[in-house]
Amino acid sequence: MKKQAPVPVENPAMPLGKRNYVMILCGIAAIVLGFILLSGGGSEDPATQFDYGMFSFRRLYVAPVLLLAGFLFGIYAIMYRPKDKTKDNADSGNE
Repeated sequence: MKKQAPVPVENPAMPLGKRNYVMILCGIAAIVLGFILLSGGGSEDPATQFDYGMFSFRRLYVAPVLLLAGFLFGIYAIMYRPKDKTKDNADSGNE
């Protein structure tokens, strides 16, 4: 059985293109915004046992969906690979 020759890598220093890094930053921004929406102040009155403000629509639905979308988009951004090789070279700065 013949050994296959390794596929040469064009630029081993940059495994991802510029577009990948921009997409990853967008995913991180969505995650940070989701955590900001999830956070909130506590009750001003320590005698109260329950703060019903924690059951707001923003904390129960918007923030978790934004967090999930940010994580999924970050995974997609890491795995994204352009179909056209000329675009990939333009994104990574290699022309």
